[in-house]
Amino acid sequence: MRGFYGTMRRALPKSRFETGEGNLASRHDYQKTLIACYMGFVTQAISANYAPLLFLTFRSTYGISLEKIALIPTLFFFTQLITDFVCAKYVDRIGYRTSVVASEALSVIGLVGLAWLPEMLPDPFAGILICVVVYAVGSGLIEVLVSPIVEACPFDNKEGVMSLVHSFYCWGSVAVILLSTAFFAVLGIANWRILTCLWAIVPLYNIYNFAVCPIEHLVEDGESMSISQLFRTPLFWLLALLMVCSGASEISMSQWASAFAEAALGVSKTFGDLAGPCLFAVLMGISRVFYGRRSEQLQLEKYMTACGVLCVICYLMASLVPGPAVGLVACAVTGISVGIMWPGTLSISSKSCPKGGTAMFALLALAGDLGGTLGPLTVGECSALAGDNLRIGFLAAALFPAVLIVGLLAMQKRKQNPGLEQD
Repeated sequence: MRGFYGTMRRALPKSRFETGEGNLASRHDYQKTLIACYMGFVTQAISANYAPLLFLTFRSTYGISLEKIALIPTLFFFTQLITDFVCAKYVDRIGYRTSVVASEALSVIGLVGLAWLPEMLPDPFAGILICVVVYAVGSGLIEVLVSPIVEACPFDNKEGVMSLVHSFYCWGSVAVILLSTAFFAVLGIANWRILTCLWAIVPLYNIYNFAVCPIEHLVEDGESMSISQLFRTPLFWLLALLMVCSGASEISMSQWASAFAEAALGVSKTFGDLAGPCLFAVLMGISRVFYGRRSEQLQLEKYMTACGVLCVICYLMASLVPGPAVGLVACAVTGISVGIMWPGTLSISSKSCPKGGTAMFALLALAGDLGGTLGPLTVGECSALAGDNLRIGFLAAALFPAVLIVGLLAMQKRKQNPGLEQD
């Protein structure tokens, strides 16, 4: 663990405490906060990506049909949507620390329960769904809380920090896929309950991190905007549109990349998983780290617009250019193009609407999750209408980054015309 902390500290940006301001005792406090936030996104990656690796195991172990198993990811994301909305109203009253510690505790309970509760109930599928709901609430809380906690830390380069923090969801996803695959190859899929409990150690340890690290509030009490005020602000709806398009652009490819590689490109499932969602996550993480390191030399809105253009090109290449090599490259490079979209939109929102507070971050997370639901659904429905042709589905998905580009151009126009800015 000391080695882990040493590596993390060298990668952390400097706060005002480390540039001469603040007392010596406080120097590394906000680095502890960032480490907790890094591990928070790793926890979310475990919650989102681990259970899908066990779908066929659930079918063989408990006799659950694939039709029922398909409800698991739907319930997970639907629970996150509800959590996002509830957080907008109640997190400020409960408090950041209590809520984020609860998020990690719920993740622990849900993961450990997944290993044992199905065996204890008459209906194993009911036990699985209960656990999915529990850790999905934890995942939703993490999604809502980590971004404002990071934004409230006293770092000068907050756009870069936000991008770097969000990269840990990508690294967590890759770790879950690769380490779980290695565990099953060595010890066998029959020992999946042991691995489930091992993954629960991550949020269990992070309960301590969030309990002791300094946590600031983004907006002083009584100064943040209410939900109704946000809904009456045209700027908020533009930001929400950017989040919907960001979520749709990212999740459309990540959810369908493996199936596209296997069905449309004719490669094996194993190779499709590695060259599809796994490589996609790696390149998305690299993209976020790159912006985190170079953000001071890049103008965020213009950089996001360029990435939006690249994303459109990738979707068009995947849908229109024949040949498996081109398709696989397009799937992978989409990870680079979407990396900045979600964290970048949050950074733009914080700067453009500084009094939005926790409610704004929660509603934007809801908008991102809504996009993450609409995007894959659009690909699936359009593909089905075209005779299960995924290329047509990806052609339709190109609409989302295209709309993102239009929204970013509107934001840049708004910055050039101060009369349009929010008071």
